[in-house]
Amino acid sequence: MAQHTLRRRRAFTLTELLIVIGIVAALMGLLFPTLYAARRAAIRTACLSNERQIGAAIFAYASDYDGTIVYGPKAPPATATNFYPGTGDVTSLLSLQNGAPVALGLLLKKYLANTPHVLFCPGADQPQDADSELAKVGLSQAQGDYYYRHGSSVSLSDIALPPSAAHIRLSYLGANRNNQPIRVLVMDQNFIALDAWAKFGLVTRTNHQAATVNVLYSDGHTSTLDNADGRFTINPQLLPEASLDLILKAFEAADQP
Repeated sequence: MAQHTLRRRRAFTLTELLIVIGIVAALMGLLFPTLYAARRAAIRTACLSNERQIGAAIFAYASDYDGTIVYGPKAPPATATNFYPGTGDVTSLLSLQNGAPVALGLLLKKYLANTPHVLFCPGADQPQDADSELAKVGLSQAQGDYYYRHGSSVSLSDIALPPSAAHIRLSYLGANRNNQPIRVLVMDQNFIALDAWAKFGLVTRTNHQAATVNVLYSDGHTSTLDNADGRFTINPQLLPEASLDLILKAFEAADQP
């Protein structure tokens, strides 16, 4: 009978174990940034898909309404907590304080009835409950994650600046304040608020860590723009009433070819 010699398996020494741990840690250090970057890219792509679907809804609306984009409704009297003081103001609202749908919220009943969550960015940096916000539509003021530019207005009241529907024809939206063609309709929301403003409902809301913004153009295509210089971040500092003007300036910066 053949003789079999049992060999005792040699255990790792402490030095060898530390070397293995170091190699694994180095590999993880190389892999994690790649995985993180891939995840961020996937989220940006999902956000772009949302904006394309919003664009399709706007185009469908325009087809039904003589070529005009969704606009209005008439703004209610201005209050400290009313974020839509002028008809056609740039806004991220989906409904007003009385629950009436506004801006992109007007697409919910028909054009986005089956896909309402496209109004919320998957790359939002603050905790959010899209279902909770959507449930407010028809009841109170609700907000999505994207700015909409329906009337290109920044009025603080219809009395101070009467509304104008000069920028709502999809085939030609007119010129912006820099005398350049209006090109961008929808943009990621990046708003920096002071803590003291929370009592008025104004809180910081950013997407994609404010490093980039996704935008929807009036021809239906979308794009990711770099925001390293902060030109698409709305930071009114001590002047919340300047917010609307700063939002429109961000749109005008994105209009540049």
